[in-house]
Amino acid sequence: MAKLRAGLLSLRDLLATAWPIVLVTALGFAVAYQFVAPAPPRHLSIATGGESGAYYAFAKRYAEVLARQGIALEVKTSAGSQENLERLEQGEVEVAFVQGGIAPVPHASDGENEASALRSLGSVYYEPVWVFYRGERTVDKLHQLAGKRIAVGAEGSGIRGLALQLLEANDIPTHGRHLLPLAGLNAAEELQQGRIDAAFIIAAPEAPVVQVLLRSPGVRVMSFAQADAYPRHFPFLSKIVLPQGAVDLVRDTPPHDTVLLATTANLIAGENLHPALASLLLQAMSEVHGKAGFFQRAGEFPAYRDQGFELSAEAQRHYKSGPPFLQRYLPFWLAVLVERLLVLLLPFFALLLPLLKIAPSLYTWRVRSKIFRCYGDLKFLENELRQHYEPASRQAYLERLDRIEEEASTRNIPLAFTDLLYTLREHINLVRQKLRHLEAAHPLPAGEHEK
Repeated sequence: MAKLRAGLLSLRDLLATAWPIVLVTALGFAVAYQFVAPAPPRHLSIATGGESGAYYAFAKRYAEVLARQGIALEVKTSAGSQENLERLEQGEVEVAFVQGGIAPVPHASDGENEASALRSLGSVYYEPVWVFYRGERTVDKLHQLAGKRIAVGAEGSGIRGLALQLLEANDIPTHGRHLLPLAGLNAAEELQQGRIDAAFIIAAPEAPVVQVLLRSPGVRVMSFAQADAYPRHFPFLSKIVLPQGAVDLVRDTPPHDTVLLATTANLIAGENLHPALASLLLQAMSEVHGKAGFFQRAGEFPAYRDQGFELSAEAQRHYKSGPPFLQRYLPFWLAVLVERLLVLLLPFFALLLPLLKIAPSLYTWRVRSKIFRCYGDLKFLENELRQHYEPASRQAYLERLDRIEEEASTRNIPLAFTDLLYTLREHINLVRQKLRHLEAAHPLPAGEHEK
């Protein structure tokens, strides 16, 4: 029973010492938890264009890459870049393809316009701007199309917005029946039949509409004579060259170097995109678009080319130092789990470990303090005997010594510290002996009672 009682006393002292440490660490964990991002969802949606377009095809390739990491990518078709921006602003999708040069959608708050919350993950490839036309006369400047019937793309499409900007810069009216909402193969058919005079097309050289028009009799592609000037007016544009014979070596298509303008296809993220999924998307972009192409060198894309949207923080880190460290060596979900746990482990390393190092000292101090309080009373009594001894108070001195000894004996002291208790009792006896010496040296007069 004595051992059990001593063990319980030790446990009580230990718990009394530990609870502040546990409390401080728990508060640290609670604070750290506020900075732990929620786990990424397993579903993601992306807005593209029509099913026959490059955006849709690339989104399908993204879906294959993400599926390897357990992420389902839902591909949603749309009328084009403008509609994609609207869907991003409304939170209908997390990411979307947006053609370079399309301005962010401002939104109002308390009557004032605020900057868009959308962020760019980067540009993924060049989108050549093809201007196909009919006629014997060579057209190498856009202002030469004044008065012509021109297909400028469907409402809400990126090609329409860019075509209108370029035509307006060349003093061609952007309102009127001469500008037709035709795009893709429909515009190609109208141009082949001679029902329109020119058509703006934004597509890769491999696209069916480009292949058809390059091989159509009577249809020619414009080589921009002022290609170096356009990027000065429209920073999102670049000058590119389609070399002679690049499309078809046998038929020598095109028959000469053709200078084109190019915008970029950009992946834009909404504010609800999880940071971990943004990093995963950037890796998919590098895998899909990192190879060489008609107009790009290997490793040229993805990159931050169109600065109409601010670059996201995740993209900045990716372009500076590559994928997150853990995702380079661990599967995606394991890397995410470890990253979240590391935040929670900060209080463990910053608080718990240092506190545990000082815990034994705190525990020892707590136990020894019980003895030291008795030493304080004993020292006070000893000083009183030395400086103000009164023979008549001998019995009171003895009673105070007995109380100190009784208090020491009843202290809840763990077995490991009982040597302190016995040492205290020895010191009490020393003071008691000193009291006897004083009594012998200062005897009471005969017949006087002690106080």
